[in-house]
Amino acid sequence: MPKVLVVFAHPAFHRSRVNRALLATAKATAGVTVHDLYETYPDFLIDVRDEQKLLEEHEAVVIQHPFFWYSSPALVKEWLDLVLEYRWAYGEGGDKLRGKILAQAISAGGPEDAYRREGSNFFTVRELLAPYEQTARLCGMGYAEAFAVHGANHIDSAELTGWTQRYGDWLSALRDGSAPLWLAAPH
Repeated sequence: MPKVLVVFAHPAFHRSRVNRALLATAKATAGVTVHDLYETYPDFLIDVRDEQKLLEEHEAVVIQHPFFWYSSPALVKEWLDLVLEYRWAYGEGGDKLRGKILAQAISAGGPEDAYRREGSNFFTVRELLAPYEQTARLCGMGYAEAFAVHGANHIDSAELTGWTQRYGDWLSALRDGSAPLWLAAPH
């Protein structure tokens, strides 16, 4: 069974050199399944049962997307709202994701030092990703330390190669159960 599911969402994928490179790395990493939401659902008509089955088949879920206005593209929100149903993902009898890991892989245009109290964005990436961490908590999942590529619009080819190698290592650590966690999964 594949271990890591990368749920990818980018509404302008053709314009994102960084996300194209990261996605190619994910596709080339053993034990990783890539699922492109915008390719699968250009009309936003999400097949909830198919998505739930895909989640059940994997041990870790990575939501990979650009960090748009401190959040995700609209289709990620729609996917979360519809797929993580009460009595399936959380609530009474909702234990299908319990013990799995949720993680984020994001690309941000701003530099890393912009994401701190003294920076232009004031909040850290972890603070801005708190709704996703709470989603993991509600669903009984662990939450892995995010993979964040900063300054995505200004990365040269050599830097991008380094980022793709680190992404492959990070995905492998998730697959192997050795990725750093911000929230441990309950057993």
